[in-house]
Amino acid sequence: MVRQRLEEYARLIEPALDRFLPEINAPQKRVADAARYSLLGGGKRLRPALFLEFYRLCGGNVNEALPFACALEMIHTYSLVHDDLPCMDDDDLRRGRATCHKAFDEWTAVLAGDALLNRAYEVMADAAAGFHRPQDAVRAMRHIARSAGIYGMVGGQTMDLQMEAGRLGSENLEQMVALKTGALLSAACVGGCLLAGAPQRQCQAAERYAHSFGLAFQIRDDVLDAEGDEKELGKTVGSDEKDGKTTYLTVFGPGECRRRIDALTQDALDAALCFSDSSFICDLARWLAGRTY
Repeated sequence: MVRQRLEEYARLIEPALDRFLPEINAPQKRVADAARYSLLGGGKRLRPALFLEFYRLCGGNVNEALPFACALEMIHTYSLVHDDLPCMDDDDLRRGRATCHKAFDEWTAVLAGDALLNRAYEVMADAAAGFHRPQDAVRAMRHIARSAGIYGMVGGQTMDLQMEAGRLGSENLEQMVALKTGALLSAACVGGCLLAGAPQRQCQAAERYAHSFGLAFQIRDDVLDAEGDEKELGKTVGSDEKDGKTTYLTVFGPGECRRRIDALTQDALDAALCFSDSSFICDLARWLAGRTY
């Protein structure tokens, strides 16, 4: 049922992404093609699906939220394009295909990521201008911007690279993951609530869900990097060990990772009780805790 629901959301999201980032025939076509290659190259579309779901849970019509959900996926994709670069994680495979800098080249990948990030805010600004509650659209945009920036995902990536270089220790691991992975999940869950004008208690519950869900998601990701199947995952496995990265698996081992995933998943389920129709977000948390890709 979880896969079916994600596929239903993907059928809304995919054509909207194509529409919001159309093909162009201009001197900058190469960068536009690289951006489309990365954005339309598949993936679970987890973050935009969560944005739409939380907007729905708070009483909204999901079609109204599509521009914001798609913008969030553009931000997520830009982060993957840059994360794969040789100066960062230096990966050759993403979503079962060559990473952007391998399919094109480094400078094109850098600019494609920049283009996706800027296009995301352009799409949201256009949507906010005509939104029936513009103040809620601005609140959602602000939360997304903060979650993606230095106090969110960018800050977490900074900490990750510093840990890899030995400048930060394992005591910073949870904070790093909460920012690098959890922040964009917060952008999805809390952003959907804010756009819907939800009360504070629901926004706080969405934040708690995103935090616990995000940590469980990343711990499972760390385990899959060591134990997963490359074809099923669609990305290179063993890169964390190759790069000497500090991860939950290297610090705590597989048994403690499993225990933490279970405890965090339960906390996400408890947070979901704040919403009257939480079956999908509960099933999603359980499913992702045991995912193999």
